[in-house]
Amino acid sequence: MTPSVSIRLRAASTVVLCTLAACSTPPAAPPATMPATVAAPPPPARAATDYRVDSHWLCRPGREDICSQPLAVTAQAGGSAQIFRPDPAAPIDCFYIYPTISYDTTANSDLNAGPEEKRVAQHQFAPFGSACRLFAPMYRQVTLAALLSRFTGTPMQPDSGMAYADVRDAWNDYLARDNKGRGVVLIGHSQGARMLAELAAREIDGKAVQRQIVSALLLGTNIAVPKGRDVGGAFKSMPLCRSATQTGCVIAYTSFRTDSPPPADALFGRIGATSIGGTDPAAFRVACTNPAALAGGVGTMQALLPVRENLLGQPTTSGAWGSRAQAISTTFLAWPQLAAECVEAGGASYLAVNLPAEVPGDVIRNGQVLRNWGLHLVDANIAMGNLVQVVQQQARAHAGSR
Repeated sequence: MTPSVSIRLRAASTVVLCTLAACSTPPAAPPATMPATVAAPPPPARAATDYRVDSHWLCRPGREDICSQPLAVTAQAGGSAQIFRPDPAAPIDCFYIYPTISYDTTANSDLNAGPEEKRVAQHQFAPFGSACRLFAPMYRQVTLAALLSRFTGTPMQPDSGMAYADVRDAWNDYLARDNKGRGVVLIGHSQGARMLAELAAREIDGKAVQRQIVSALLLGTNIAVPKGRDVGGAFKSMPLCRSATQTGCVIAYTSFRTDSPPPADALFGRIGATSIGGTDPAAFRVACTNPAALAGGVGTMQALLPVRENLLGQPTTSGAWGSRAQAISTTFLAWPQLAAECVEAGGASYLAVNLPAEVPGDVIRNGQVLRNWGLHLVDANIAMGNLVQVVQQQARAHAGSR
């Protein structure tokens, strides 16, 4: 059996497919006794989040938080640990929106940073501190509980508009108080990537502020582009990145093991109802930009893997990986030399990664790998070293263009 992370599911496997992706599966039908003319109550009036309040930020420069802590990394082949430290003099900024992670029991999360939000920021965002100043707002996201409730008799009514309004307001606060004309990279995964894609389409694409966008890293969600083109679909004037010196562009992919391509029911890699910017598979494909080979072809990934727990906070201490983890005292393990390539086959477009079987990344239910998840849990970490390097190169290119 492939050693991997075991996810304990409390509902049908279809539910789990939406937990991190915030996919738009319709809620369960109302009970037969409910009159068809009865409309669901409107969501309560939203109170805007004031992002001048320091606690409404998960990460900000110049303070002690989860993103300001040094990151210790052990090399896969042994040797001394490396320490990655945030650079307070970084030339650009990074603005991050985290994936569906909140354990709050309400339909939308609160604005209090729990261990789950701190963990995902450390895993996915803190390594960028050597390349940029780090900004990560809290936002009232659609929670795991709300997504799971869609498959019960009493589904919650989350307010996705409130989640987006928070992201927009945090972005506007950042521009007003902190940006001061600096270049900025947008970084998001899953629900966070969807939020940033909507923000870019509404507030950035084709507007003056687009000149300040160094790049957008939109990972683990289906960004649609017209077949044979690098621009169009989700964005009118923001193309896919094809070199590390190109700026104002988008890096987007969904990842699968090389020996386990997206099945017909895959949540990621296939154009469908949840795709951003186009839903016709005859006209669009899911964007795939390989961080290790932006121009195309096979590249070598530089993975930065959490050692003892996965994205959801579940321990990864069994099998061959667990034996390795017991000998490592650092938070991360650097695993180089992973071959990766963007593949278009069988109606899917995805990043195929030759990830060793011992490395956790699959979702498992009742001992079976859920292949339609792919490597969603490690979308960001399997390419973290490459992504940080690309951002550093793009920062220099952006400075040169200014």
